[in-house]
Amino acid sequence: MSFIWFLIIGGIIGWLAGIILGKDIPGGIIGNIIAGIIGAWIGGMLLGSWGPKISDFYIFPALIGAIILVFIVSLIMKSLRQA
Repeated sequence: MSFIWFLIIGGIIGWLAGIILGKDIPGGIIGNIIAGIIGAWIGGMLLGSWGPKISDFYIFPALIGAIILVFIVSLIMKSLRQA
C-alpha cells in the first residue's frame, strides 16, 4: 500500500509543479508521477530533508525539485519544437 501512496504523492507533486509553472508535462499522469519522483530526488539532493513528510517525500524540497525539472524539460521541448 505504501508504494501506491508513493505513486499518488509523486503524481500530485508533479501535477502541482506543472500548474505552478503553467507548463504541460509530456506523458500525462505517468509524466506527472515521473516528474514528482525525480523532482523529489533533485530537491532532496539540493535542499536536503526538511518540512513535512508524506510517504517518503519531503514536500517542499520535492516540489521545488519538480519545478526545476519541469522548467528544464519545458526548455528542452521548446528548443526541439523550434528545430
